[in-house]
Amino acid sequence: MKITGIETLPLRIPFKEAFTIAAPYEKSRNHLDCLVIKIHTDDGIFGIGETQAWRRQGSAEILPNLVKTMKEIYEPILIGKSPFQINEIMNLLNCAVYNSLYAQAAVGDALYDLMGKYYKVPVYQLLGGKCREKVQVGIVVSISADPDAMLYKAQEFYEQGYRYIRIKIGIDPDVDARNAKAFKEYFGDRVVLRADANAGLSYPDALRLLKKLEPYDFDMVEQLVSLWDLRGMADLCRHTSIPISADESLSNIHSLMDIIQARAASIIQTKTGKNGGIYYTRQLWTIAHAAGIQIFPGNHPSTSIAGASVTHLCASWAGCMMVGDYQNGLYDVLSEDVVTQPLKVKDGYVAVPDLPGLGVELDEDKIRLFRADC
Repeated sequence: MKITGIETLPLRIPFKEAFTIAAPYEKSRNHLDCLVIKIHTDDGIFGIGETQAWRRQGSAEILPNLVKTMKEIYEPILIGKSPFQINEIMNLLNCAVYNSLYAQAAVGDALYDLMGKYYKVPVYQLLGGKCREKVQVGIVVSISADPDAMLYKAQEFYEQGYRYIRIKIGIDPDVDARNAKAFKEYFGDRVVLRADANAGLSYPDALRLLKKLEPYDFDMVEQLVSLWDLRGMADLCRHTSIPISADESLSNIHSLMDIIQARAASIIQTKTGKNGGIYYTRQLWTIAHAAGIQIFPGNHPSTSIAGASVTHLCASWAGCMMVGDYQNGLYDVLSEDVVTQPLKVKDGYVAVPDLPGLGVELDEDKIRLFRADC
C-alpha cells in the first residue's frame, strides 16, 4: 500500500460563545480555525488527522500556511511512501521544515488512523494497548471581569459532571485574584481549581498574583510569564507552594530539556497540535516521566478528531498523568462538531473509542458547511 496524496480541509467553526484568553491580539475569539487532512492510498483506505491555527505566544500558524506546507512540501515527500513507515516519514517532514509541529501533528495522527483502519484495530493498540477504559477530563472557563458570569458558566460545567475547572487569567491580576476568591467561596472543595495565564503577565505581577492565589488551594497555575523566560518561571517555582505548569514554553524535546534543566516547571501541558501529534507528544511524556515532571494532557480548542487523538494517547499511557482538559473544544464550546459521532463527556469522563483507527468518521455535510478554503 502506497500513499497517493494529501487532501486538505481547512475549516472555520464558530464557538457557542466568544472565548477569551490573555493574548495581546484577538483576546476574544469567536471561531476556531483548524485543518483536517485525509492521507489517501492506492488501496482506497485513507486516514484523517487534525491540527489547529490557534494563534498566541508559541504558535504562529495560520490556515493558508498549513495548507501550503501540506501541499507544496509534505505531499511530494509522502507520495509513494508506505504509510507504515511513520518513523522515516516524520523524520523527513521535520528535516524539510524544522519544528513544523502543528503541520506534522495532522500527518502523524492521520497515519496512525490509516494504519488502525488497515489492521482493523484502534490506535491505542498500535501504541501498546489500552491501560484504561475511560479518561477523566476537566474544562476551561474563559476570562471575564464579571465573576458571576464565569461562575454561571462553571456551574453549567459542574452540572455536566466536570470536577476539574481551570479559569483563564493573565489580563488583570486584580480581576484574577477576585475571580479566584469567588470561585473558591462558591465551589469550596467540590471542584479542583486550576488557572492558566497564557504567558500574559510580567514577572512582578506573576509573583504578586501567586501570593494572592495561594490561600485558594489551586492544584496548578500555568505559564504565567513569557515562553522564553525560563529563569523567571524557575524563580516563581521557588517562591510559591502552587505547582507551576509550562505550556507555551514547551514545543519539542529540546525545549523540554531546557525546562527540566532550569527547573522551570513541575508540570508540562502538552497539546497534540502544538507538540506534533501522537508521535512526538508520546516522546515528551516519556522524557517528562523520567524527569519526575507531571503530565497534563491537553489540546487547543479542537474537534473530536484531535480529541480522539489525545484519548488514544491517554488510554495507552501506563504511567501517572493529571486530569487534563483536552476536550475543551468539543460540544461544550464549539457550535458544531465535524464527525458523525462526536466524543461525549459523561460524568466527567470520555470513553475510549474502540472502532478502528482514531474511531471517528467525518460528517461530510459539516465539512462542507465549515469549509474555509485558502
